Amino acid sequence: MNADTPGGDADVIIIGGGAAGLATAIFAARAGVKTGGGPGIVLVDGAKSLGAKILVSGGSRCNVTNASVEASDFWRAGSPFVRQVLRAFPVPETVAFFEEIGVRLKEEPLGKLFPVTNKARSVLDALMTEARRVGVEVRTSCRVLDLAREDSRWRIRASQGSLSAGRVVLATGGLSLPKTGSDGAGYAWAGALGHTIVPTVPALEPLTLGGEFHGPLSGVTHDASIRVTQPGGKTLTLRGSLLWTHFGISGPLALDASRFVRRSRVDGSPAALAIGFLTDMTAEAADQHLREAVRNAPRQNIGTELTRRFGLPQAVAAQLVGHALGRDQALSKLTREKRKALVGALTAFRLDVIDGRGYNFAEATSGGVALDEVNPKTMESRIVPGLYFVGEILDVDGRIGGFNFQWAWSTARVAGRALGGNRTGER
Repeated sequence: MNADTPGGDADVIIIGGGAAGLATAIFAARAGVKTGGGPGIVLVDGAKSLGAKILVSGGSRCNVTNASVEASDFWRAGSPFVRQVLRAFPVPETVAFFEEIGVRLKEEPLGKLFPVTNKARSVLDALMTEARRVGVEVRTSCRVLDLAREDSRWRIRASQGSLSAGRVVLATGGLSLPKTGSDGAGYAWAGALGHTIVPTVPALEPLTLGGEFHGPLSGVTHDASIRVTQPGGKTLTLRGSLLWTHFGISGPLALDASRFVRRSRVDGSPAALAIGFLTDMTAEAADQHLREAVRNAPRQNIGTELTRRFGLPQAVAAQLVGHALGRDQALSKLTREKRKALVGALTAFRLDVIDGRGYNFAEATSGGVALDEVNPKTMESRIVPGLYFVGEILDVDGRIGGFNFQWAWSTARVAGRALGGNRTGER
C-alpha cells in the first residue's frame, strides 16, 4: 500500500496522526515491526496534514514536556497504571529522544521544556522526518469510517478504501480543540468493542463567572491560589498564575481548576471554588498584617496598603476593597468587622462559576477509556486482543505545563515496544 493506492494489508495500523500516534509509529518501527518490503506500519488520519494540535500547543511553541514529571502531576495520581507508564519512558529519555531526532529543548519557568527554536513546527517536522526514515507509511485525508475484528485480523473501512491489519492502535485523542480534528470517534469505536468509557468533559479550559467582579480586571494577571472544595468536604489547593478576562478567569491556575468543576458536575455535586489572593498566607496572618498597618499608617488608604504590603495589582486591590467594604477608605476606619470581611475576601474569595468555555477552548479531555481494561505493560486492551490505546483517549489527564504531552510520549513508547515484541528496549 502507498499514498496513491488505497486499500491493502499491514502489520500495524495506527489511527490518529497526532503526538501519540506519530511517536507510537516511530517507536514500533524502531522496536522491530518490519517496514521494509511492505507496509509494516501504516498511520492514517482524516486530516489533510498531521499534527494540528502540536502546532497550536503552547502558544504555537509546543511545551514538549516538563523537567519533572510525576504521577502526582496527573489527576489519577493514585493509579499504579499512571506510575508504571511514566516510569517506562521518563523525562531524561524523552529529552534524549527529541535531541536524537534534531529537537533540542530548553527549560523555562515552572520546568516547562520547549524547543530552542520556539516553534512547534520544529517538533512536528522532526517527528514526521523520523517516521519516514524508519519506514512508516502515512496516509492523510484517510478518514476511518468503521473498524471490526474478523478472523484474528482487523478490517477497517476508510474513505480511501478498505484496510486490513493484525493490530490496531487508537491514537485518536479526545474532544478538545475540535478544529484540529478531535471528534471523539475513538471513544465510539472503543465503546462498540466493549470498553467502558468514563464520561468525558473538557479539561484545562477557561472558566466563565457570574457577577461583575471580574469585568474591570480584564487583562490583569497575578499569582494566586484556588481552593477546590469537592463533594464530601474534601479540599484541594492549586497555585499558579491567574488571568482575569471579560468572561471570567483564565491562565494556568484557572485551567488546572477547570477539570474539577466539570468532573464534579458530571458526578452530580458541583465543587466550590475560592481564590486566595495571598497564595500561602493564612487568614490569621493576613489579619495580623492589617492590624499592624492600622497601627503604623492609619491615614493610608486601604487599597493602597493592600498593593504596598501584599503586592496586589492596584486594580485587584480596588475591586477587593469595593467588594468587601463598599468603597475605599483610610485604614483608621477599618473596624474589626470590616477587617474580618476584608480578610475573608483576600483569603477565600468565593467564585461564582457559571461554566467552562468548552472543548473549543480546552487543551485536554478528562475521561476516556477505563484504565483497568488496558494493560499498562503494553497498552493493549484486556478485552480485545490486538487493540492498543495511546495518549488522550485514555482516562488520564494532567495539569498544564507539558504533562499531557509526556503522557503521549510515554504511552507511545510502551505501545511501540510491545508492538515490536520488545518490552525492555529498542533494537
